[in-house]
Amino acid sequence: MIVKNTPLPFYAKLAFILIGIMALGFLIILGKELLDPLMFGFLFAILLLPLANFFERRIKLPRSMAAFLSILLMVTFLGGIIYLVGTQISNLANDWPQLKEQVSKSLVDLQVWIQKTFHVNAEKQMLYVNDTTDKIVASGTTVLGTTFGALSSLLLFYLFIIIFTFLILFYRRLLFRFVLYVFDEESTPVVQAVVENIQSILRKYILGLLLEMVIVATISCIAFWIIGVKYAILLGIITGIFNIIPYVGIFSALVLSSLITFATGAISKALVVALVVIAIHAVDSNVILPMVVGSKVRLNALITFIGIILGEMLWGLSGMFLSIPVIAICKIIFDHITGLRPWGYLLGGDYEYKREAQEEMKTE
Repeated sequence: MIVKNTPLPFYAKLAFILIGIMALGFLIILGKELLDPLMFGFLFAILLLPLANFFERRIKLPRSMAAFLSILLMVTFLGGIIYLVGTQISNLANDWPQLKEQVSKSLVDLQVWIQKTFHVNAEKQMLYVNDTTDKIVASGTTVLGTTFGALSSLLLFYLFIIIFTFLILFYRRLLFRFVLYVFDEESTPVVQAVVENIQSILRKYILGLLLEMVIVATISCIAFWIIGVKYAILLGIITGIFNIIPYVGIFSALVLSSLITFATGAISKALVVALVVIAIHAVDSNVILPMVVGSKVRLNALITFIGIILGEMLWGLSGMFLSIPVIAICKIIFDHITGLRPWGYLLGGDYEYKREAQEEMKTE
């Protein structure tokens, strides 16, 4: 008996695709506690892979020691950044009386403005503030417990990332052979090309982001120092670190820098700082980012923005960080599979069209 393959109608295929997407989204949300640190560990392992290979092949260290030493250097580098930021924050804490006085003066000016604009006298304003303060104090124990729990979860999350990074570096050959065994021998060249492409692009992308962060932080520190901002180094580092968060980070850096400047100086200087951050972001978006990171991951801006929103909806802040690398991985896979190349073209957008046009010009 011969069974004929009946092609499914379009609505049936669409239904299966939608059901698959919803099931995948549900599994991603359900497995956040495992997948989130695992993805960060995968990215850090790709970043540290050349260093681990150097220790293992050139210096002849055991694979476990090479992986451990690579992670130790990474943790030392991150610890240096945290120490630098911490020293600046401690200086900010030493000036707490001045900050408190500036905030109190600003609150008095704000009360006068509210009274003149909305005709609400100072007594009613203070009554509302006192009621709000009492409610916050009453729930202080709950807030303290929640904060302690959040810090504990964050430290555990970082520990899991380090453990996953070490294990992926240690078992990298085993994982690579497993991926090869999943597919038949005819697909081996394609699988190897995909794996090598993913490693190369993600490594260049992460290094490009780090270089961009250093450049933006340096420019911000110099600009804030020229303006005369009191905590120029702290605000510059904050601007550089927050800038690596796509779209949202620069606005967070703008608000934070303006508030700290306002608390330590005049409102006019805070406005100047806000304008400087916007100008730095414009230079970064149009000059630094295309030059340093632009050639590493060519993605459609619309798809990137949608991916960032979906990442925030699924995993919060970490989802925003991981959205672009995940989309880049999907694009690489789609480009190497014939039936999925239109989706890879969609993720690339105009960049794909420009690349094809350049290739045609070269052949002519």
